[in-house]
Amino acid sequence: MKQNILTFFKGMAMGAADVVPGVSGGTIAFITGIYDTLLESIRRVNPSLFSMWRKEGFGSVWKHVNGTFLASLLTGILTAILTLAKAVTYALAEHPVLIWSFFFGLIVASAIHMIKQVERWNPASLLLAVAGAIFAYGITVASPVSLEFNYLTVFISGSIAICAMILPGISGSFILLLLGMYGPVLGAVKSFDLPILGLFALGCLAGILSFSHVLSWLLRKYRDFTIAFLTGLLIGALGKVWPWKEVLSYRVNSSGEQVPLIEKVLTPGAFESVTGQPSLLVPSIIAMVVGFGIVIGLEKFSEKMAD
Repeated sequence: MKQNILTFFKGMAMGAADVVPGVSGGTIAFITGIYDTLLESIRRVNPSLFSMWRKEGFGSVWKHVNGTFLASLLTGILTAILTLAKAVTYALAEHPVLIWSFFFGLIVASAIHMIKQVERWNPASLLLAVAGAIFAYGITVASPVSLEFNYLTVFISGSIAICAMILPGISGSFILLLLGMYGPVLGAVKSFDLPILGLFALGCLAGILSFSHVLSWLLRKYRDFTIAFLTGLLIGALGKVWPWKEVLSYRVNSSGEQVPLIEKVLTPGAFESVTGQPSLLVPSIIAMVVGFGIVIGLEKFSEKMAD
């Protein structure tokens, strides 16, 4: 029971991260030491389970897929998404510099944690880390597209976003933002629109069941290279969560909301000059330190629980 409760709270941390464009739940899974377990459990969900069910019963299937772990984690993720969606939306709108500062500190500490997971750094792994950083940065500066909001695009966006959600460094929420689906999906969460949420969940299920096999295989066969690439993804995503930015242009998403389209990274001093808003430098640094400290605390706590 203690382990299940702990897994539930790890799921809540993942769900809270997934709500924010630019922060990945996969990062939290890696920090808290459940990344490999999560991928392996998901990988075991396949059509062969029906045969196992007929021959050995539901109990064997549940044990095979580590069902208690998955149920505890998923419950935590959904609890966080359903309870924090409105709070996160409000915080990003009213206190963006402080919130992005907090997540910037969190991601810096996460990148350091990932670097330590690579047992042997060599030219090939360094090259993959650079490639990952370039790829992630390219995603963060990509121009959003505007998908028409319908049942098909909800399913497709779910299948794509879930792949990003389990990758450290790439935010599923940000992928939704690029697809023009972040507002509609978050709105469905707020209004508890069951048909849209159900279809989105089916898309997520299809995406994660297929992608988890690929990622799990890569981690088993080429662990250092894969983690090096994932580390690069995390580093490349730092530009997205940099607190001081100037919005150069806006777009109207499919929900009629005005959201940033192109942003320029600024120094705190330049931010004050250009936007006329206070940089909140000292509070922002404190927020970064808090975010950094939470990750280090999670890391130490997970190590202690593993001993």
